[in-house]
Amino acid sequence: MTNKLIKGLVATAVLAALSGCGSDNDDVTVPKTCAEAGDACTTFTVLHTNDNHGRFWENSNGEYGMAARMTLIEQIRAEVEANGGETILLSGGDINTGVPESDMQNAVPDFVGMNLIGYDAMAIGNHEFDNDLDVLDMQAQLADFPMLAANIYHKDDEGNVTDERYFDPYKVFDVNGLKVAVIGLTTKDTAKLVNPDNVAKIHFADPEVEIAKAIAEIKANETVDLIFATTHMGHYADGQHGSEAPGDVTLARSLEAGQLNAIIGGHSQNPVCMEGDAYDPEFTPGGECKPDVQNGTYIMQAHEWGKYVGRADFEYFNGELTLASYDLIPVNLKAKDENGVRQFIQDEIKPDATVKAILLPYQLEGQELLDVEISETDGKLEGDRGVVRAQQTNLGHLLGHAYRTYNLVNADFGVMNSGGVRDSIAEGTITYRDVLTVQPFGNFVTKATMTGAEVKDYLNVVATKTAGSGAYAQLDNITMTVDCTAGEVDITDINGKGFKAEDTYTFSVISFSAAGGDDYPVIDVESTQITDAAVLRQFFVDTPTVIAADYEPTPGQLVYMDNGTEVAGCPASN
Repeated sequence: MTNKLIKGLVATAVLAALSGCGSDNDDVTVPKTCAEAGDACTTFTVLHTNDNHGRFWENSNGEYGMAARMTLIEQIRAEVEANGGETILLSGGDINTGVPESDMQNAVPDFVGMNLIGYDAMAIGNHEFDNDLDVLDMQAQLADFPMLAANIYHKDDEGNVTDERYFDPYKVFDVNGLKVAVIGLTTKDTAKLVNPDNVAKIHFADPEVEIAKAIAEIKANETVDLIFATTHMGHYADGQHGSEAPGDVTLARSLEAGQLNAIIGGHSQNPVCMEGDAYDPEFTPGGECKPDVQNGTYIMQAHEWGKYVGRADFEYFNGELTLASYDLIPVNLKAKDENGVRQFIQDEIKPDATVKAILLPYQLEGQELLDVEISETDGKLEGDRGVVRAQQTNLGHLLGHAYRTYNLVNADFGVMNSGGVRDSIAEGTITYRDVLTVQPFGNFVTKATMTGAEVKDYLNVVATKTAGSGAYAQLDNITMTVDCTAGEVDITDINGKGFKAEDTYTFSVISFSAAGGDDYPVIDVESTQITDAAVLRQFFVDTPTVIAADYEPTPGQLVYMDNGTEVAGCPASN
């Protein structure tokens, strides 16, 4: 029997008893507002962030950062408590992977910052498995709060899934006198988004099955007023998740109405704000935000990186939960004014001095680690703007090779827009700082799968981009002739397989280009969700000595013809 039903029966019995006593209670009414309910109404506030991705420190413009987040959260806590409420702070996961200062320290500064801020629980994100499990185990020990995942299970030595979960499935909190159970769930896509070796000993079960199981466990073993979920599954409008695993909308719809009160999410890294019943992709920082509601379940997500703190003020009376107000509060986000000067969107939040002082050594250590040698090259890797945008270069092909051979990609050939190559790497030592100079934008490495005919159509556009422009493509491990005059390519070989229109081929491409950047065709891809810089760094670590000549374009492999004359790339007239 549910708590709501029990409370309803108790209320009915009380009213019947009062009526039986003949007292003057005919005018007793059920309160319709928290004010009418008075002391019978409990107020509390859920604060939330998600997809931190290593942003423990403010960016170069002084935006977000955990020190300012601490100040904001403490201000909200004080306000809520002064008004008789209490707060709970949840994270939708993906603490790991995003900036090198954090990555090279296994996100220790991020977990230290979360401890200082006082998080109550977090979902496990897919990027928590970007490292070996011993790193995740270390982070779980470091965290002063539970990591929750109801759908992650151990495997035995034979690879069989056991009934033992890797993390606690839920935790029950006392929030201003209410018992609130919080269930954790992780996207089932995790198994294909990370290095398979990292998750060989665990299993990601179906969240829709596991949440029903977790709710049954809670009802059997706990006495609770409300059930929430903190998830890392993504918000996909109207459940249209495409090639992604189903997310929060589908999860809410899979349950009976009333079983799950709210979902605090992550993974899709979008501010979940609705215009009526439709998702509003044009949310303006500092503007109004109305969460999604599916099957009686509130669904919330606070974009990414700690750019916002989500604030949900709830009221609970008559056995029902009501969302009194909701805000996505910008954390020192800025916008350019009419003079091009960045100004705070809302009042500046002064970073907490203690948090900043504790995290500063990690930031300084991260800067030092950027200059640690990770490889060396016996010759210049050519990325000078005037060269790489006009002809095939060894650095352009090295990038294509590094991305296509990355273990989550393993593609036949590589495509790299030259505008994304921002500098050369000089002969001698190579540091992570060099990597970030070459690839500073943080695009994801992705993989496309096409038939030979589709590849030809794609390259008819991409390979004929004007030499000298950022769109000029560096193309690795493919043999073809580019007819600039006709605007088409003649492919003879891909990855030693020959070429047939009906066969299937794969290639690596950065997310910027896959999404139509540089006027490339928009294509469907599988994203590694790993940045180009992180993949390039790993390539250099795995290749302690780079022979520059090994990446020089092979003569005759890519031939550009314009009106019968061989050129380095298609001229602007075409």
